[in-house]
Amino acid sequence: MKTLGLIGGMSWESTAEYYRHLNELTRERLGGLHSAPLVLYSVDFATVERLQAEGRWEEAGALLAEAARALQAAGAELLLICTNTMHKVADQVAAAVRVPLLHLADATARAARTAGLRRVGLLGTAFTMEQDFYRGRLAAGGLDVLVPDPEGRALVHRVIYQELCLGVVREESRAAYRRVIEDLVAAGAEGIVLGCTEIELLVRPEDSPVPLFPTARLHAEAAVEAALAGGGTD
Repeated sequence: MKTLGLIGGMSWESTAEYYRHLNELTRERLGGLHSAPLVLYSVDFATVERLQAEGRWEEAGALLAEAARALQAAGAELLLICTNTMHKVADQVAAAVRVPLLHLADATARAARTAGLRRVGLLGTAFTMEQDFYRGRLAAGGLDVLVPDPEGRALVHRVIYQELCLGVVREESRAAYRRVIEDLVAAGAEGIVLGCTEIELLVRPEDSPVPLFPTARLHAEAAVEAALAGGGTD
């Protein structure tokens, strides 16, 4: 099995879930006491969040590119950026290293298409929901993407940064997310992409009338598959 390189810490709450998923999936595939060979570079999310808020994406990309080079030097053979939003700089990160980067949106689009879906609702940070770097990648994978209305987007974004990234899970926020999901389904969504890895801490399958696509889990599944197959895609 190839060694995985994780660019994490954005937030560490969801990176911990990545670590659990990768090891559980490896044990399921290989049995016994097997676990995933991996190296982790965990950044300071406060620094990244400030760069996001100030629109300094090139600097944020340089920070993650430095992490990618360190992981490559440590022996990583396949890289994962353990957050949806920072896939905005995925091309910059991929260009900094020789090893492949497994794109989270590609893994998600494949899962939705395999399930026979064509139209999905997308929840995530405002950057992910409103900008083309992620929506466009899903569209390129064959999906029609719906997002919440402005009020819904603001609510989803606020809960991510002010609650979930701090490890806070509130029932009233879960209920509010349910209402946003119901609105997306009413607009024609056949499934819901949990396009921020922290959302998986809040939203459960029973909270949605249509299938959920938990991106951290899907990314981990694709990574284990690629690592065991001996390769990956950029």
